[in-house]
Amino acid sequence: MSESHWLALVIGNSRLHWAWFNAKRLQAAWDTEYLPASVVQKLASCQNITDFSQEILAPRAINITSPPIYLASVVPSQTAIWRTYPNLHEIILAQVPLQGVYPTLGIDRALALWGAGATWGFPALVIDAGTALTFTGANGDRMLVGGAILPGVRLQFQALGERTAALPLVDPQELLPPRWGLSTPTSIQSGVMYTLIAGIKDFVNAWWQEFPASCVAITGGDRTLLLNCFQLQHPDIAAKITSAPHLIFQGIRCYWASREE
Repeated sequence: MSESHWLALVIGNSRLHWAWFNAKRLQAAWDTEYLPASVVQKLASCQNITDFSQEILAPRAINITSPPIYLASVVPSQTAIWRTYPNLHEIILAQVPLQGVYPTLGIDRALALWGAGATWGFPALVIDAGTALTFTGANGDRMLVGGAILPGVRLQFQALGERTAALPLVDPQELLPPRWGLSTPTSIQSGVMYTLIAGIKDFVNAWWQEFPASCVAITGGDRTLLLNCFQLQHPDIAAKITSAPHLIFQGIRCYWASREE
C-alpha cells in the first residue's frame, strides 16, 4: 500500500486544479495559477506537505514526507515541467477503463466521465463548463458514445471583445440578461447566454431520448453560472442535472483506488 495522503493535480487550459486526499476521502480542493519550472523544482525538495502547501497555497496542511502527485494534464508544455517532480504518477488515456475512446480524447474528459459513472452509474453524460464547454457520454457498457466541444462561456465573451474592432470586452453576469438587449454589452450577454442555454438543453434532451434513466452531471468553473441561468429558463431540466464540482478528482480517485487494490 502507498501513502494514504496524496495530491491530485489537473492541469487545465487556464489554471492548475488541486485536491488533497486521505485515501479515498477528499479533504480539500483549490486552484492556483500555473507555476514556473523553478517553483516545481523547489517543490521537489520539500520535506512534507506542510512545506509543499506553503508553495501552492493549499488551504490545509499535513505532515507527511514526499507527497505523491497524481497528474492529469491537457497542456503538454505544463506536463513537461511537472515531469521533473520525482513522486509523480501521470495518468494517461489508456489507463481509464472506458471502451471505444479515440486517441485524442482529453484525459480530463475521460476522467470526469469515469468519475460520473463510478458515482452514479453508467450510462452517464458529463458537461464540463471550463475554458471549453464539452459534452462527453458513455453507455451502460462504458462504451464512449461521443461528445461535442465548443468555446466556453468566458471564451465566447473574450473572443467577441478581442477579435472585433468595435465590440467591448464584456463579463458574464450571474443573472440572465434581457433577451432583447438595448445596449451593446447587454446584446452580447444575451446572445452568448441564451444560445448556450438553448444548446445545452438540446444536447441534454437528445441524450435523455437515447438514455432516459441516465445521470447528467455538470462540472467546471462555470457550472454554477450556467445552472443558475438554466434554472430560470428550464427549471424542470435543471432539477435533474447534478452539480459535481470535483468530478475529475472523482475520476482520479478511481484511478488511485485501482492501483491500491
